[in-house]
Amino acid sequence: MKAMSNDKPQGVCASDLASIVGEENAICLWENIELGQQKRIQQAIASGNSPSCIVYPRNQEQLAAVIATAHTNNWRILPCGSGSKIGWGGLAESIDVVVSTKRINQLIEHAVGDLTVTVEAGMKFSDLQALLAKSRQFLALDPTATDSATIGGIVATGDTGSLRQRYGSVRDQLLGITFVRADGQIAKAGGRVVKNVAGYDLMKLFTGSYGTLGFISQLTFRVYPLPEASGTVVLTGKAEAVSQAADILRGSALTPVQADLLSTKLVSSLGLGQGMGLIARFQSISESVKEQSNRVLEVGQKLGLNGAFFADDDEANLWQRLQERIHTTATESVITCKIGVLPTAAMEILTQVELGLIHIGSGLGLLQLEDKNQVLKIRDELCSAGGNRTQANRGFLTILEAPVAVKEQIDVWGYTGNALPLMRRIKEQFDSKRILSPGRFVGGI
Repeated sequence: MKAMSNDKPQGVCASDLASIVGEENAICLWENIELGQQKRIQQAIASGNSPSCIVYPRNQEQLAAVIATAHTNNWRILPCGSGSKIGWGGLAESIDVVVSTKRINQLIEHAVGDLTVTVEAGMKFSDLQALLAKSRQFLALDPTATDSATIGGIVATGDTGSLRQRYGSVRDQLLGITFVRADGQIAKAGGRVVKNVAGYDLMKLFTGSYGTLGFISQLTFRVYPLPEASGTVVLTGKAEAVSQAADILRGSALTPVQADLLSTKLVSSLGLGQGMGLIARFQSISESVKEQSNRVLEVGQKLGLNGAFFADDDEANLWQRLQERIHTTATESVITCKIGVLPTAAMEILTQVELGLIHIGSGLGLLQLEDKNQVLKIRDELCSAGGNRTQANRGFLTILEAPVAVKEQIDVWGYTGNALPLMRRIKEQFDSKRILSPGRFVGGI
């Protein structure tokens, strides 16, 4: 049996895979990879290890053959799409080859009347939205890096944002999945219709699995009609008043599609004013958007908050800038974290950080933290069992992106539940050789 390591000629990997993917530019040796891309890949891998090459299969059959070859030779694989979120999660161990679905990117079927779409994993999110828009439909996700993120990468990382307020998470919108098993066999779960109860629910298992269980190749989603009108209200001011406004909005009959609490620095950096912020977006018929927006502005006025309304290009620009600001770090030392907390305790967390956003409905959000000590401090507040204050805030804090040195010093996931033995058994069942993203998931799975 062949084995590949960094002290073997790089041609071993490339020559074995070249016969599968065929074209010369479908494989790139490590030393020929553009430096920026090398740097992104190294953010996902433990120090002291570089893969031999990156390979770009052009279809599902080529992908399956590549995975089968890796399985036979015990090569460890780092799956990716465009690489926009490759640095998320734990550090992968001793990666031999990077496999990208970037070129497996075709539209398989858009059932306009059934409100479903099936695409290959490498299709870019922005390209899919453009295709759906021709039929006045859209996929109700708002992931990181909307211009470059691939559909497979979004599912593999469970990446969605504020739209979960109305439409739920990635899991809620996924109807079917096709994936390549660790041994190279192609498998399917779910279907291409909204009402589907047959089979084991692998969609939920694969969503957020970071490529540790199988290589996603094709996906089916439910989609939604584009709304007639859209409008966004922003309230800013003192933390207590903003928190009260969020409580009122949560308990009301209003139906925002997006609603978030914003930290003071995030508010000021977006030019929205001073103090903490509440941003709420409504999408429906014009009359409903106007009525609901006015009611939120009235709530803000009664609480002494400053209010503003955004529509059309101003609104689109605001949400784009918000997305960019919360995901763009000022320095390489900044640590981007995902947080989960009781919605009623969100404001207490946001007052401790410079840059942060938490959804008012789910209590999930993103924080930019200065160093590992701040990460550990907030994680301890959220996860400690003792004390009334920490119990009230009980939740989680996981690191998405951070310098490799930080990820080597502290646990990225901070998992304290009791499901780790079950997770390890699932990993053993799907990938007994540990060739897929080894070490990237909870507990070093």
